[in-house]
Amino acid sequence: MSTTDLTAGGPGRPGPFGAARFVPRPGGAPLHRMVLAQARMEARLMLRNGEQLLLAVVIPVIVLVGGVLGSEHVTLSLDHPAIDVFAPGVLALAVMSTAFTSLAIATGFERRYGVIKRLGSSPLPRSGLLAGKVGALLLVEAMQVLVICTIASLFDWDPAASLGAVVGSLLAVVAGTAAFAALGLLVAGTLRAEATLAAANLIYLLLMAGGAVVLPATAYGGLGQVVRWLPSGALGDAMRAALIDGRTSWSDLAVLVVWAAVGTVLTARTFKWE
Repeated sequence: MSTTDLTAGGPGRPGPFGAARFVPRPGGAPLHRMVLAQARMEARLMLRNGEQLLLAVVIPVIVLVGGVLGSEHVTLSLDHPAIDVFAPGVLALAVMSTAFTSLAIATGFERRYGVIKRLGSSPLPRSGLLAGKVGALLLVEAMQVLVICTIASLFDWDPAASLGAVVGSLLAVVAGTAAFAALGLLVAGTLRAEATLAAANLIYLLLMAGGAVVLPATAYGGLGQVVRWLPSGALGDAMRAALIDGRTSWSDLAVLVVWAAVGTVLTARTFKWE
């Protein structure tokens, strides 16, 4: 009996003696599967890291609770109830925490330990690697939104529920993620790991305190006309416009798109994979 007869069952089917025939299919998995697997791995690594979890969840929650409770004892010139102002601002802060600070620090140390270099030589193309990182950011941000909205609801938060609110908030998250991810990769791709750690945390603290992300630009007096052009101010104002007024702030989204474009061009020209 010939070999052909023994394997007559075809690929994956048993032959006359019960033996299955397996035909090798060399090659990488489809791009979307590789990107999804990379995104899942990146998200797990971010959530397992204590410092990243602190930036992603703990600090935004502390700012939300402290801001709402503290506003009862400190006079703030707010045009709306404190929870209506702080909840959108803290959602914007969460996006900045993950898309900028966490991404910059993680990527900086991946460069230092040669992880980026090795991933760049894997079947996953470099564009797929970046897409996986962005996908991980969106997964973590979805978890952040769930946690922050749950806590805000305990303070009787009643956000706008119109179509403009949904569209405006989603576009703000996407544009803000793109802008801050590009800037985070710019920092991580040009500085050493230790310098990236210091710079990312310093920029985060400065923008959180004076970048109009938690509070509206109008709360900064004359300086508000400057900080509203920062990515933090544009993201915060876009989220407040969507969740308080129920509208899409196209001007703030345009600012975020410009920051994303500039950051992407600079990152493409300066990023070092090792």
